[in-house]
Amino acid sequence: MTGTQERRLRLNLFVYPGGHHEAAWRYHGSAPDRILDIGYYQEIARRAEAAKLDAVFLADGPSLPDNVRYASRFRLEPFTWLAALAAVTSRIGLIATASTTYSEPYNLARLLASLDHLSQGRAGWNIVTTGAPQAAGNFGLDAHPVHAERYDRAREFLDVVTKLWDSWEDEALIADQGSGLFADTDRIHPIDHEGRHLRVRGPLNTPRTPQGRPVYVQAGSSEDGRAFAARYAEAVFTAHQTLGSARDFYADIKRRAAALGRDQDQVLVLPGISPFIGSTEAEARALHDEFNELTQPEYSLDLLERLLGVRFGVADLDRPVPREAIDTGGERGESSRFQLIVDLIEREQPTLRQLLHRLAGARGHQVAVGTPERVADQIQEWFEGGAADGFNVMPPWLSGGFDVFADEVVPLLRRRGLFRAEYAGTTLRDHYGLARPRSTYAGRHERPAAAAATAAP
Repeated sequence: MTGTQERRLRLNLFVYPGGHHEAAWRYHGSAPDRILDIGYYQEIARRAEAAKLDAVFLADGPSLPDNVRYASRFRLEPFTWLAALAAVTSRIGLIATASTTYSEPYNLARLLASLDHLSQGRAGWNIVTTGAPQAAGNFGLDAHPVHAERYDRAREFLDVVTKLWDSWEDEALIADQGSGLFADTDRIHPIDHEGRHLRVRGPLNTPRTPQGRPVYVQAGSSEDGRAFAARYAEAVFTAHQTLGSARDFYADIKRRAAALGRDQDQVLVLPGISPFIGSTEAEARALHDEFNELTQPEYSLDLLERLLGVRFGVADLDRPVPREAIDTGGERGESSRFQLIVDLIEREQPTLRQLLHRLAGARGHQVAVGTPERVADQIQEWFEGGAADGFNVMPPWLSGGFDVFADEVVPLLRRRGLFRAEYAGTTLRDHYGLARPRSTYAGRHERPAAAAATAAP
């Protein structure tokens, strides 16, 4: 972004089956009978595109959560689903989650390249290392790799995938019917990667994509996650409960990126926000309370115990959470979500029930409760106050929770000059204001002009 360009808010729709509140599927306004209906998600994607949002984002994980008994926390394979959304939309970005721990780079590079081609340049990759230890058994492993090992593989994985996407230069595909030349093989490069975790020859068997590469998105705020984001990410998904915490994270990511020689404006920080919106403050609070009353302690306690490593009981619900019982050492202490919850406990000293309700809305992301004006005020405060370049909008339930945001909050942001009225481009890079990268192999086959002239007959 140049100094003459006006900064604009980025907004994604984070789609979770049924909605982001853990009791969303029980709410009378939700549609649990449609959470496996692709038509339902196509309608939501078209609605988000009509509101001119930047992207639709799907989370994923390579295992079934143990607590699916009480909540709609199964996984939809995102590439198949987003391909179906691409068919009924034309502008909105399509961000898929995929693990560097439980994927192979060649296959994943092909999947994302295919999504970018069929959507004409709208693909993004949410890069995760997978935090669920139960995934190991699904891939023949005796144990889940430790945190540092997962990030070490992720760094090598990103290098390999980048080389694969760059292995075709932009000019490699010729398809000249007259000359009979289909591809310039001097511009297609094997990558010949041999590293600690991976060995990949290349090149990719798919030409370079409309965006050059799909947009690199990252979610993870641990020390390893921040270092990874600063080096690779073009958009960073993150969770914060307070403006101060969000500002600190934002400044840290921008500082780290600049120290690596990157343009800070090419690294977007996008916290999550889950809005409960009412025509009055009282109406919004009542809606929030109604959702929390639908939560089930069997689900909420199990999830919290897994995060904190502490056993609780129903009898503890109205007692203060025992901070002294939480061990912040070991690998659990390296988790950004673990630290977020510990900070919340230390800051607010909630009862167990209050903590469960705080986390029920969006798993640690900020929950905004109020009128459309108040939600818009909070978004503007964080955006203009050095805490966010935009937001992942996490509706408590679908599709009504998003409809009210699109109908009531987005127009306010637009009238305040913060959000677009129309798309200015066609790709996700266009929407985010990101540069299209040149292939790292570009020009390697060409000889310097002086040498070429000397060798000429």
